[in-house]
Amino acid sequence: MKLSDYIIDFLVNEGVTHIFELTGGAITHILDSASRREDIQCVSVHHEQAGAFAAEGYARMNSNLGVAMATSGPGALNMVTGIGSCYFDSVPCLFITGQVNTYEYKFDKPIRQLGFQETDIVNIVKPISKYAELIIDADKIRYCLEKAVFIARNGRPGPVLLDIPMNVQRAQIEPKKLASFFDSNEYKSFQVQNDWSDTEIDQVIDQVIESITQAERPLILAGGGIRTAQATQEVNEFIEKTNIPVVTSLMGLDVIAHDNPCFYGMIGSYGNRYSNLTMANCDLLLILGSRLDTRQTGARIDTFARVAKKIHVDIDPTELNSKISVNQAVRCDIKQFLKKINIKLDSIDKPKISEWYGVIQTYKSNYNDHSNCIETNNIDPNLFIEKLSSLTTEGDIICLDVGQNQMWAAQSFAIKKNQRMLTSGGMGAMGFSLPASIGALKASPGNNAIVLTGDGGIQINIQELETIKNLNLSTKIFTLNNRCLGMITQFQELYFEGRLQSSVIGYSCPDFTKLADAYGIPAFTLTTLNDADALIKKVLSMNGPVLVDVQLEQKTVVNPKLEFNRPIEDMLPLLDRDELKRIMLIDLMDE
Repeated sequence: MKLSDYIIDFLVNEGVTHIFELTGGAITHILDSASRREDIQCVSVHHEQAGAFAAEGYARMNSNLGVAMATSGPGALNMVTGIGSCYFDSVPCLFITGQVNTYEYKFDKPIRQLGFQETDIVNIVKPISKYAELIIDADKIRYCLEKAVFIARNGRPGPVLLDIPMNVQRAQIEPKKLASFFDSNEYKSFQVQNDWSDTEIDQVIDQVIESITQAERPLILAGGGIRTAQATQEVNEFIEKTNIPVVTSLMGLDVIAHDNPCFYGMIGSYGNRYSNLTMANCDLLLILGSRLDTRQTGARIDTFARVAKKIHVDIDPTELNSKISVNQAVRCDIKQFLKKINIKLDSIDKPKISEWYGVIQTYKSNYNDHSNCIETNNIDPNLFIEKLSSLTTEGDIICLDVGQNQMWAAQSFAIKKNQRMLTSGGMGAMGFSLPASIGALKASPGNNAIVLTGDGGIQINIQELETIKNLNLSTKIFTLNNRCLGMITQFQELYFEGRLQSSVIGYSCPDFTKLADAYGIPAFTLTTLNDADALIKKVLSMNGPVLVDVQLEQKTVVNPKLEFNRPIEDMLPLLDRDELKRIMLIDLMDE
């Protein structure tokens, strides 16, 4: 059979239903093979970066492999940001790029380029992928596909890339004679090992349970690794059995419904103030699948949960004791860890921590900076997000862009049961939300995608309005528009004496309602919170894509915010020193 037909067969057998792509001469053989099938669909986007983000959204929604394809040269290079996003956020995606014929490829020749649009994409993406290979032998196609998909899913997931020259794509192969990766010694060497045997893991779990029972102020930090491990059911069971309060990282926001009485917000540089106060005062911190980056801990890592015993569970050994030194590092798949500990918890009484709950509930009541905002003629973005979240339904997919809109949503969007929140965490790529919604809706049809973006972020991949309209996707776009690159302006106000080069000076944005109209998408403008409820209800009930331009003041800021070199409990706007000292259960840090 033709090799390109074999590739599509393979993807279908792996459960892949959609390929996100932008065609080009070097990838046409594979896309032609897909076009003759009814069990897999090509989703044609208008920029390869958007295709990569769409594949990521697809993979994150259905916990399956995402697949994106692009032609050689510029097509392949345009996917690099999306590949990096999958790498940093541990998303299993297969990226397939076309390449010039092998007889046109320069290999080791000391020239810049031989074939038209030839680019060595493999070596370019190696630092941001788990595996990348140029296939020059058609008989290796089964081996390389099996290896790529296995590596993408195995251990800590991530992206893989196969670069396939055109003459290899059109080659004739005999499938039954192809060597399998799973018969190789290489496969046997890929087995993920825990640091302990099952017996030793049981002993570790006994130690963790003992720490829980002895703690007076325990806390769970839930990270995105829980979603990656498909362990949301297990972590919610663990929370129910222990009654330990939970805070999350940005990537862990949707592992627990926010009406759960154990949920106490998001920590970090732009986290909820009450969440950071809770983190600072705990005496036991159980870290589940979080890499503890500085956006969570603040720059003064020595002050992070400084009196707490820290237990860190993660499948990636390189993340353990990497940024924060912990008392107990547990290298283990989180799902397996939680399954084992949940069984043992059946015979253990819940910790008696009602006094601790009283403290953190006081924090939440007194320092919930957003619900206490006063409504004015100007739209407060946190109040708008609260209104929007209250009107969404179970199953809605919340797709965040990067910037102020992301932080307002992370602070104030109350996740309901079965809702998902997708955002670009480690890469932090503006332009993520719109294309990610395409992949998410293809993986989960019948739901609404709520796209929250800024006037800057939406312009990065604004061409995908055409894709969304063409596919008639139920994408509800809310552009939080303050006519500037707001996160940068906040930074410039704080550290550059208000010189707003390129965030205000030199920056511009169009009339988004007119732009949406040009794409044939209904659009509305919101200028006051008084009209928000009625407009949101109307938009969410409409069929197909809709855009709402939410007009904000240009100087709208994200608060609270952690200033550089302060511990995470000490956020801007700063609390009075006597007040902060009074509410802390531990000593304050020196200025």
